[in-house]
Amino acid sequence: MASKTPRKAALEKRSGSRLSDIAYTKVLELLFDRRLPAGSFVSQGELMEMTGVAIAPLRDALRILETEGIVTIHPRTGIEFVKPGLELTRSTFQFRGVIESAAVAVFAETASDAEIAALETRHEAVIAEVERSGLLPETLIHIEELETVLHSSIVGSLNNALIDSSYRRVRNYLQLIRLNRRLTPPLALRSLKEHMAIIEACRKRDAAEAVAALQKHFASAMQRSLGLY
Repeated sequence: MASKTPRKAALEKRSGSRLSDIAYTKVLELLFDRRLPAGSFVSQGELMEMTGVAIAPLRDALRILETEGIVTIHPRTGIEFVKPGLELTRSTFQFRGVIESAAVAVFAETASDAEIAALETRHEAVIAEVERSGLLPETLIHIEELETVLHSSIVGSLNNALIDSSYRRVRNYLQLIRLNRRLTPPLALRSLKEHMAIIEACRKRDAAEAVAALQKHFASAMQRSLGLY
């Protein structure tokens, strides 16, 4: 049998990587869309049916998810998905605080005026939306988008690929933790206004104030996640 050329081997390797990436995304979508409840115990065969991907890339994806703490693989029995609780919530916010406290100080000093102004404008628009109409489905999407864009911008200011990779795991945990969150208009407004305090400190180029506002936001967010308003 003819040996594979280096180019063909590389293409197959990248193709396999893409398939495992697809499997990884589809498994997480099952959780985040609530089609698979957190804490579920399922077989690989059931996951194959639910995701529509082959066993080899699914296994690769599950190994990655196990290293990230999302699943536990039980040989010959099945896959157990993590169920967020007090310890996971506390650990997630603690890790988040360590990373973002350092990052927001950098963001406050280095972000462009235009970027800060854009964040402020978007938050003002969504605050007005909540005050006017409450939490419509599209408003919830806008709130999630703001959560992503603000914190991703803060972490991105460090320009560190290793931190970006680690923070992906944190974002997955946060999405799991929020699945059972009870969000009301007053709670949404409180969170958005905490964001505005961070943005205002950054607009003033006050790194210390930005760190304090971020830490206050995380303390309140953890309480909201635990139902301790």
